[in-house]
Amino acid sequence: MAYISFQPKDHFNTKLYTGTGSSQVLTGVGFQPDFIWTKTRNEAEIHCLNTTVQGINNYLRSNDVDTLETSGSNITAQSSDGYTVGTEDRFNQSSNTFVSWNWKANGQGSSNTDGSINTTYTSANTTSGFSISTYTGTGANATVGHGLGAAPKVVLIKQTNGTAWWFMYHNDLGTTGKLNLNTTGYNNDLQASYWNSTAPSSSVFSLGTEASVNGSSQNFVAYCFAEKTGFSKFGSYTGNGNADGPMIYTGFKPAFVMVKNTATTSSWYMYDNKRPSVYNPNGTVLFANESTAESTNIASAEHPIDFLSNGFKIRTTSSARNGNGNKIIFMCFAEAPLVGSNNVPANAR
Repeated sequence: MAYISFQPKDHFNTKLYTGTGSSQVLTGVGFQPDFIWTKTRNEAEIHCLNTTVQGINNYLRSNDVDTLETSGSNITAQSSDGYTVGTEDRFNQSSNTFVSWNWKANGQGSSNTDGSINTTYTSANTTSGFSISTYTGTGANATVGHGLGAAPKVVLIKQTNGTAWWFMYHNDLGTTGKLNLNTTGYNNDLQASYWNSTAPSSSVFSLGTEASVNGSSQNFVAYCFAEKTGFSKFGSYTGNGNADGPMIYTGFKPAFVMVKNTATTSSWYMYDNKRPSVYNPNGTVLFANESTAESTNIASAEHPIDFLSNGFKIRTTSSARNGNGNKIIFMCFAEAPLVGSNNVPANAR
């Protein structure tokens, strides 16, 4: 059984709120969030990704390739229990409903010198296995320090001063594989030039000569995720094309799941434990690569998965989540470990 000595909600939490159009203090996150991913639920709008490292009022968009947005009144302050949203519609339009997924790092951080490239800032939470780093590319094979003390299984990179795509290293795709968060593309472009055919170590991740992750004199941000037993799981499963789909063991009750089929063109499906439905099956989904509104489709075979006490189960024949024989990668964070520090077992939904 998975056991951890900390509470997952102190390092990751989902926040739901309704916009007011006026400055609004949001509490109940449970910590100062250093990575805030915001999406309007009830209408089409971009995904907004803010970090303390880049300045909390600046954001990138997961569903397109725009440069770092450095203007507007979006997230204006942070607190030990949440943050304040300003008047920008993408964060606080009156009467609109919103979700934010929140991760704790370690403030703005400082330069990490473990790699051949010194980061501008690295903000690392070694307890939960999450860090954010900003760096300037060299155009030559290089390494970058992530500060986690454990090898990350996922590295997500975006150029911030240019319109390069989002690139993801995932342990289950190998050192020549990659996916693009902003597209439906699949893992069909195996190259050494992204990760220098080298898996991340306990101190650094590797970059090749690909300009989209290491362009000379260009600015980048990297989000690194190391797996922590009872809190996070990053892996893959093989689809069976059946409504009685695979059960994916994580060792904890999920709070957040994102899946992507690596063998076909498909969207990135995002589920959490706060948006309806609150019971199984969970059919409420957003798409990291799309601006579309939240889709709730529990009755059909299109969206549902089950959140269990020890993982999640696929309940759809859709090829995007359960293509027969296809490899589907996932990122998953915990609501509660299977057995926590209080020795109380987690329950299914």
